[in-house]
Amino acid sequence: MRNVDTIDLKLLIALQKDASLSQRDLAERVGLSQNACWRRLNRLQQMGILCGTRALVDLSALGLDLTVFVMLSTRQHSRDWVDRFARHVEALPEVIDFHRIGGEWDYMLKVVTQGMAGYDRFYQRLIDGFEFDKVTGLFSMERILEGRPPVLNRLL
Repeated sequence: MRNVDTIDLKLLIALQKDASLSQRDLAERVGLSQNACWRRLNRLQQMGILCGTRALVDLSALGLDLTVFVMLSTRQHSRDWVDRFARHVEALPEVIDFHRIGGEWDYMLKVVTQGMAGYDRFYQRLIDGFEFDKVTGLFSMERILEGRPPVLNRLL
């Protein structure tokens, strides 16, 4: 686990629950001094394990009320095509997750947009300039569990 000990895991677990904790509160929760906590956080950042903090935003409260899982299949697998497609997808603000996957499909995108008309506009931009064998959208009807941080306690 790349030199990660129990205290490092406790720091990560505490931050996953509440990244707004002050360093003093975080240090107290894991039994460290503030300086030792700061050194460990810096080390976890330098190791690429701790990758910043984010706020959770209710996108539907902002009118982004449609989530679509877009599945794509293509015959194009050259590195040049993949790189060009990845840059294209990264430029589409509706895409919040993007994976190359195995199995029947080649790529899966998680898209959040404003209703069906917003998805149609997104779809037209997505396919512009690229050939696909199959494209389908799976429309989320209800968010049951979303944005759940991985359970790190299992590593203790």
